Amino acid sequence: MTSRHTSTLYLRLRKHLSLRPGEPVTLGDAAQMLAEPQLEAELRRLVLAEAPAGEQYILIDMLMIVAAVQERYPDLQIEYYGEPHVLVQWQKESKIRGRHMLFPVVLFLLFVGSGLTIMNFHADVSMLEVHRKLYKMITGVDHPHPLLLQIPYSLGLGAGMLLFFNRVFKKKINEEPDPLEVEMFLYEENVRQYMVRDEYNRLKDPDADERK
Repeated sequence: MTSRHTSTLYLRLRKHLSLRPGEPVTLGDAAQMLAEPQLEAELRRLVLAEAPAGEQYILIDMLMIVAAVQERYPDLQIEYYGEPHVLVQWQKESKIRGRHMLFPVVLFLLFVGSGLTIMNFHADVSMLEVHRKLYKMITGVDHPHPLLLQIPYSLGLGAGMLLFFNRVFKKKINEEPDPLEVEMFLYEENVRQYMVRDEYNRLKDPDADERK
């Protein structure tokens, strides 16, 4: 006969958790878990932390979770896998709406900036002169505007960018991540590691912010 005293809770913490303003952090939000069905339903509703006033991030590590769980279920065995902490962020509603409003502006700036970058590159390497010389080598005619080379080159440049970024509008060409996704992933990982280290330092020295 299985009793709650001999039950085991298996946990896998999430790396990052985003919540709405004022929403408490529950164990079901912070981790994936496996336990007896009735016990698992109760543990999912276990509140680990309330939304702090004036702070957007907090760090919840495994020791805090073990203490909260064993306070209610002293004889419950806990096994965890993966990361020993989860970084919790409370998103501001106004910030989310502001991002949607800035999207067309950012898209326009990226379009203009990338176009100017390509034109400046072509001017630096004298691409027009190169096309003229190639056209003369192939046809024997010195033409000021070798469109037979410039048009395919322009189409090939656009096709090459689509292949490089591995995306046509919202659809991917294949399952491989594009370079922008890789860079964004590395950036988010570096930011997350920095914030985790900063939160651990704050836990060790709570008065550090007051001395700054």
